Amino acid sequence: MKEFWCRNCLNMSTRPRISFDQRGWCNACQWMEEKEKKDWNKRQQELIKLLNRYRSKDGNFDCLVPVSGGKDGSYVAYQLKHVYGMNPLTVTIKPALSLELGDENLSRFINSGYNHIHISPDAEIMRKFNRYGFIEKGFPYYGWLTAILTCIVRTSINYKIPLIFYGEDGEVEYGGSTETKDKALFDIKYMKKIYLEGGYEKIFALLEDVNAAELYFWKFPKDEELYNQEIYLTHWSYFESWDPYRNYLVAKEHCGLQEKEEGNSGTFTNFAQNDQALYALHTYMMYIKFGFGRATQDAGIEIRRGAMTRDQAKNLVKMYDGRYPEEFIPMYLEYYDMKIKEFESVIDQWANKDLFRKENGSWVPNFEIN
Repeated sequence: MKEFWCRNCLNMSTRPRISFDQRGWCNACQWMEEKEKKDWNKRQQELIKLLNRYRSKDGNFDCLVPVSGGKDGSYVAYQLKHVYGMNPLTVTIKPALSLELGDENLSRFINSGYNHIHISPDAEIMRKFNRYGFIEKGFPYYGWLTAILTCIVRTSINYKIPLIFYGEDGEVEYGGSTETKDKALFDIKYMKKIYLEGGYEKIFALLEDVNAAELYFWKFPKDEELYNQEIYLTHWSYFESWDPYRNYLVAKEHCGLQEKEEGNSGTFTNFAQNDQALYALHTYMMYIKFGFGRATQDAGIEIRRGAMTRDQAKNLVKMYDGRYPEEFIPMYLEYYDMKIKEFESVIDQWANKDLFRKENGSWVPNFEIN
């Protein structure tokens, strides 16, 4: 079937797990409509009941929040601590090729008043995982993505903090699986299937020569480790209407968040995903695999929150989407230990030949957004 675009936003039919209604609206836009009518007070009461169940009475940490120093984790941590009176432990998993602004924002967040753990998994294992992800899945930071799931679960067990709050459910908010739309809880099986795209088990076959102890931070706990340890994984976006721009404003005012002076690679925004260089490669790979990139995602968010028309979004997407991250290429080559020809051959391998053609060494789209 030929590709098509959501009639309300610009989500493409090529997006994994997306669906459309009879109007041609994607499920992210359907969720936008549903959120406007939803009784959020009911979910608010569900949240309060959950927090009271785990609220510490002896000064211990009562919930865990993964953070990068960016807008969303900062917002969730702020809400939990200052609005709901919880005592969160915030955790950062150090990414490869971190950027100076991201490091500064994380420091500002911590200094705004949060208990924090910074986990730096073995850098060489991280590199192997990321290299595998880039070559075998077209997913340049697969190791870090794995770690922000496995390390968080490990930390929950080690500190006996059963309640874990991630930010938004990206599948529901941006177009994808809707199986968790009305479920507060998700589990490790969901993480493996959706977030790790079913590739989690395969990678360990490539690391047979690695000492098991070195893989500690990349392994989910075995079932027997969970028998006496309750873990409640949830998304904050289940409990209130998610708004990334509101999150940015709160994080900027209360947690010291700073944006870039110029726009980010491949998009028109400057206040999100400023923590690591590999994100620019990730969104470029997303573009050549599926036909949409970072600008399409950002434009969809702006359309759904009423800040941009579809025509305005189309113009921005044409201007910014699919930009090749030239400024980071030397860094990528050194990190993946590749020559430029090998690096480009991986990109070529993942380019969707139905959507793109190669001209003068660059992949250009065969399609026109409609």
